[in-house]
Amino acid sequence: AMRLAALLAALRPALPLVLGLSLGCSLSLLRASWSQSGGEEQCLGPPGQAGPLAGGARPEESDGRLGLDHEDFRPRIVPYYRDPNKPYKKVLRTRYIQTELGFHERLFVAVLTSKATLNTLAVAVNKTVAHHFQHLLYFTGLRSAKVPHGMVLVSHGDERPIWLMYETMHYIHQHFGSDYDWFYIMQDDTYAQAEQVKVLVTHLSINQDVYLGRAEEFIGGDEHARYCHGGFGYLISRSLLLKLHPHLDSCRNEILSVRPDEWLGRCIIDFLGITCVSQLQGQHYHTYELPKNTEPEKEEEEEFHAALAVHPVSDMTLMYRLHKHFSRIQLDRTYQEIQDLQMQIRNLTSLTPAGEAGLTWPVGINAPFLPKSRFEVISWDYFTEQHLFSCPDGSPKCELSGASKADVSEIIESALEQLNSRYQPLLRFSKRQLLNGYRRFDPTRGMEYTLDLLLEAVTQKGHSNLLTKRVSLVRPLSKVEIIPMPYVTEAARVQLVLPLTVQDLDFVANFLDMFAMNTLDTHDNALLTLLFIYHPYDAQRVNQVDVFAGVKAMVGELEKRYTEVKIPWISVKTEVPSQVKLMDIVSKKHPVDTLFFLASVWTEINMEFLNRCRMNTISNWQVFFPVHFQEFNPALVYRGEQTSSSSTDFLRDGHFDRHSFAEACFYNSDYMTARTKLAADILDQDEVLESLEVFDVFLHYSGLHLFRAVEPGLVQKYALRSCNPRLSEELYHRCVLSNLEGLASRSHLAMALFEQEQANST
Repeated sequence: AMRLAALLAALRPALPLVLGLSLGCSLSLLRASWSQSGGEEQCLGPPGQAGPLAGGARPEESDGRLGLDHEDFRPRIVPYYRDPNKPYKKVLRTRYIQTELGFHERLFVAVLTSKATLNTLAVAVNKTVAHHFQHLLYFTGLRSAKVPHGMVLVSHGDERPIWLMYETMHYIHQHFGSDYDWFYIMQDDTYAQAEQVKVLVTHLSINQDVYLGRAEEFIGGDEHARYCHGGFGYLISRSLLLKLHPHLDSCRNEILSVRPDEWLGRCIIDFLGITCVSQLQGQHYHTYELPKNTEPEKEEEEEFHAALAVHPVSDMTLMYRLHKHFSRIQLDRTYQEIQDLQMQIRNLTSLTPAGEAGLTWPVGINAPFLPKSRFEVISWDYFTEQHLFSCPDGSPKCELSGASKADVSEIIESALEQLNSRYQPLLRFSKRQLLNGYRRFDPTRGMEYTLDLLLEAVTQKGHSNLLTKRVSLVRPLSKVEIIPMPYVTEAARVQLVLPLTVQDLDFVANFLDMFAMNTLDTHDNALLTLLFIYHPYDAQRVNQVDVFAGVKAMVGELEKRYTEVKIPWISVKTEVPSQVKLMDIVSKKHPVDTLFFLASVWTEINMEFLNRCRMNTISNWQVFFPVHFQEFNPALVYRGEQTSSSSTDFLRDGHFDRHSFAEACFYNSDYMTARTKLAADILDQDEVLESLEVFDVFLHYSGLHLFRAVEPGLVQKYALRSCNPRLSEELYHRCVLSNLEGLASRSHLAMALFEQEQANST
């Protein structure tokens, strides 16, 4: 008995595992037997059903496999085989990975317009819904029509309605048929709720031939056949468009109709056997026919509020009123959804380990950032209604203006609105004065505000009193949007421009060695131009003593070593080496499509950065100003110790020099355009040019995107820069700050001072 008890005690921990395995195997066997017995029966559809389903759905085969229409969506492995008898050919990859994988864009929108409505209703459509649809084109039959600003127009040259519809369908298939899953066609007298249309297509399956819209009967035709009314817009799937295209010519020649939407519907029914439907896959295409002289603000019908499309819209003003009304409806729905979600969060928070103490304010917004050290503390900026006490230029006080002033005004107005909505009708608040204002940007949640307001509170009986109220507000980060950018490649040739002064001679050898090793040896598509800046005194003695003779000898050695490479130089005589003046000289000697990289003598060129220079610089769109990484003074950082060779140590033993704008990547055409505007503004005043850098020219006179970002590929060794006092006060001050902050970190400087005090005390 004791042995049995000991055996049971030893097996007790394993009993749940054994029982679980036994039960699982038993259930698996029972399920397999049921599946085998039920597999002999076949499910039959409704009696008499044949042909395509409503809306174009095709029945599946009886053995459970997908039909031929589904073959495009079945994953399959394509085996790789290369004929050994044929020469190897390099495979050209596609420009985008989604092209290689066969992905399609979601929705393409076509708007049919005419001569009478192109500059009225079409413009109203463009201003109300175009920014919601990523891909939208306008189609008209006009010849050489003048295109309104911000619209992409396709002109077919024939205003006959049937011909316009035929040419539009043919154009969509030819240019976009292989790129999109859905095609939404509407008229310019239609108001469509863009966001609702986008939601609709996300809930529809792309493996069906879809013809969805407001179904209408043909006059004197088959009572079961329907076409989609063009005034309310209709949705066509890619598969239906591909099947319809071969029959478009036949439809044009054989089908007679006055209305283009009837013609298209008859074409789809006659050749594809698919009729228009208003409901598909559980999704309804709601529409509303707008009566004459209607007031959108007074429409209370549920059918109107649920409509995806409203027709007819008689004028631009009515289009804007409809857009305002539906936007208000959508905004109210969004606020209600936010309140419902906040209530759910409150209810669920009590069930979490932290309990109600873990509930953050505002509910549903990320908690504030918690710093792990004093260096990570996000500081608050103090402001009043007239002044800001944290200025971009570093001054202690500046006038509140522009976007900052509008931001403060909106926040105060929002605070009063929230207070009144909470306390009315018992109290009504009005602002007397903003006593104190604080704001900070928290990257985890958004902009935070704390306001001390002097308010006048008025009761229902008319009694008033002054009181001080502190309110906290948050402007949360909204939905992140990807900004479309033009496509660029890494094939552009980079023209390096290196300005040199006498003070830079000690560093030229290292620059040329790195240039030869990282570009000439690797055959990178990069060229170099040297800019010798002579002082007037040195320029007079150049025939006797050339201060740049050693550099020219180094260039000659490089050209002998690399016979296919030529390194030109340009000599300039000036006392004030203004960056803009130097670029003016270089710009005139290169083609307009040249990609410049303005470098400094401490820059160590490498292929990684040159590729980023090519990718981040876009002609007529964007210029790139990298922030290089500046290593600290090794005498202060290591203090006699051996320098670490780890590749990650530079992140600790240096800093990104935000005061330096010496490096820049830009196209010559963009510089010439901005420089022309600058010349018209200042009339080539030399003292103004001496106070500007290339960054200032692009910032104030180009209108391009200025991309300024830290660049870990640009690492510069420590060197004490020479600051020219002849430059403007701002440039000289910035150079001095760069030298001071580049000495060492606070901890290194503190340790150096501590050791010095220890040495002095002994």
